[in-house]
Amino acid sequence: MTELVSPQRLRLRDEFLRRAAEELFKHDERVRDLDLEVRFDGGVAHLTGSVPERAHLDTARELIGRLDGVFGVWDRVRVGGREPLVLDLGCGGQKQYPGNLGVDLMSTGEVDVLADLSRPLPFADSCADRVFLVHILEHLIDFLPLVDEVHRVLRPDGAAFILSPWWRYVNAVADPTHVRLLDVQTIKGICRRPGSPRTWFPLHAGCDGASIFAELRPVKDGSAEAPDAAHLARFFD
Repeated sequence: MTELVSPQRLRLRDEFLRRAAEELFKHDERVRDLDLEVRFDGGVAHLTGSVPERAHLDTARELIGRLDGVFGVWDRVRVGGREPLVLDLGCGGQKQYPGNLGVDLMSTGEVDVLADLSRPLPFADSCADRVFLVHILEHLIDFLPLVDEVHRVLRPDGAAFILSPWWRYVNAVADPTHVRLLDVQTIKGICRRPGSPRTWFPLHAGCDGASIFAELRPVKDGSAEAPDAAHLARFFD
């Protein structure tokens, strides 16, 4: 059973991770000269800045994701001078990063596009670089249509960032608006749905004892191979 990490330990681990990332960017030639900043909040790495090519960002994400104690790697990074298009689905009154495109059913100061997330998203195919799904999936009776829509609107090198309550933590059932319970193994099922053309490659997945985290890359148009058993074993039983 995954144990809940105390707030004090999370703060200390964030400080450890900050130091580890600082050493990584100082000494690893693969990321040493990149204009990237990383901060840690509750074990989640937040990458911002600018890189010349997408491959540089992918390398930085992968190396940071390997650090012990990292539950997720989120980013909003300019690539080749271009600002990313980041959709923040169900953002309510708080976006994950300033500049994200807030999408919600109800209007707030942070919402840029009004949309019902249980229906097709009002965005073109392969238009988004990143899509945030933070505390969204647990509120939908059937979240697979939304997951498929996110797959559709993401670019082949894009990523979906998922955060939801872990099914064994009290907050998962204490909120009466939660209609679905999720586990890290649920993410495995999303990545490998039998008969579904919407395949995902897991970049990272984890659980801190209260929430599950995942970053998924859509597999489409020959953009990447479907994950094999060895890669899946890094995150899933």
